[in-house]
Amino acid sequence: MFPACYPSSVSSRCDSIDTLPGAPSVRVDGMAKRRIPTPDGVAAVRAVLDGDEARSTVATAVRYLLEELAELAPGATVEVRVPPFGATQCVAGPRHTRGTPPNVIETEPQTWIALATGGLGWDEALAAGRIAASGARADLAGLLPLLRLPAA
Repeated sequence: MFPACYPSSVSSRCDSIDTLPGAPSVRVDGMAKRRIPTPDGVAAVRAVLDGDEARSTVATAVRYLLEELAELAPGATVEVRVPPFGATQCVAGPRHTRGTPPNVIETEPQTWIALATGGLGWDEALAAGRIAASGARADLAGLLPLLRLPAA
């Protein structure tokens, strides 16, 4: 059983992942999935976009946006990894059950937040080498951005 800190088949980085004390956890399709309340998630995203670099704020923003992706595109065909803060499986289609998934996307936290909020385009990030994507379905261009925040 994998720790709740990493709701995917990836557990190698779990020892270094910060967990959110008191974060609610629910069961979805047999997997533990933390749910960050929308006001907390949006506040964290806004804070990061405004320059907050605190590890806990960035972690909350990343995890919230990964949860939003999984809700928008439920499934287990693509695994999106944003080390060291989280990963999710998404996109309907063939489900993998063992080993490394055939469709993997990995990026660092600032790139993920920029992609998910419209500050960076998928093709631009891919061309700049800010995303590692492998597999025929490892493309989120049609799903992004996930969140657009009005000016404060």
